[in-house]
Amino acid sequence: MNESPEMTIPERMIQVIQGAGNVVLVTHSHPDGDALGSLFAFAGILDSLGKKVFCFLEEPVSHLYDFLPSISRASTSLDVYREFVAGAEGDIIAVALDCGDEDRLGKTKQEFLELEPFLVIDHHRSHRQFGTASWVDPHRSSTGEMVYELALALEAPISYECAYNLYVAICTDTGSFRYESTKPRTMHIAAELLERGVRPEEVGSHLYDNSSQERLKLMEMVLSTITLHDSDQIALMYVSEKMLEESGATLQDVEGFIDLPRSLRSVKVAALVKEAKDGQVSVSLRAKGECDVAQVAKHFDGGGHRNAAGFRCQGKTPEQVSQELLVALGKALTC
Repeated sequence: MNESPEMTIPERMIQVIQGAGNVVLVTHSHPDGDALGSLFAFAGILDSLGKKVFCFLEEPVSHLYDFLPSISRASTSLDVYREFVAGAEGDIIAVALDCGDEDRLGKTKQEFLELEPFLVIDHHRSHRQFGTASWVDPHRSSTGEMVYELALALEAPISYECAYNLYVAICTDTGSFRYESTKPRTMHIAAELLERGVRPEEVGSHLYDNSSQERLKLMEMVLSTITLHDSDQIALMYVSEKMLEESGATLQDVEGFIDLPRSLRSVKVAALVKEAKDGQVSVSLRAKGECDVAQVAKHFDGGGHRNAAGFRCQGKTPEQVSQELLVALGKALTC
């Protein structure tokens, strides 16, 4: 099964990638499975085309994803990045993957945005345009799916390692193929990745049977904070800095927790409010049914997809954010 990619990829993007000798790949801060899988897969695809590739991450890869192939090629060093740029002698482009707006590139965003051309590949419906050229397709299940299509357009071979990374990207961003973003093409691509040797039971074990005792202790604490609102249609839960300290877990360990209250039969929207050390409060939203949490997140200057979104707030307490959020969610449920 070797379908041709849908003709939505800007021709200019293909030409720019084909003509570049050196490529810098970046993604959003606190990267998830789609961001990391897309990054490492695209790096391997570019390798096969003879490009020199530099993968930059703002922080080390979470232990939840330390099983990914090619993880060792990621660098968090700006000095090494600058050496790579200098060695390219002007023959260089940058590509941002799975990044909904330039602020999500992190604290050093401006340094990357100085590179031109700066290409953007993303699937978030709330995407805010940035860069020199972009391919944004909110109908795609994941950025990993888009990277696969781009590999076909570039006529690049897809190795086992690239296939593995792409499968992780697609699997995580579709909720293991449960979300409405999962389309027939998504499943066709997944099948083609399996044909390249990827074993779903192995990936599933790494993704879902990989908890530490510290993570389970944190989960117990977080689940105890669940409160139900609006006739049990909204589930709100909370993680504090104190919980992280007492459990010995990290904020990265919270990934996936939000799916637990979302699984309640009566719940249409689940929200996880996270307290960070720098005074920032971040919120993850998951919905099922007709509630559009991307619009709710947009109200707080965030974004995402209709059933999965988020935002960050500065200068407000978690309690203030929670109260404002409950009002916004209540309105969204009555629309």
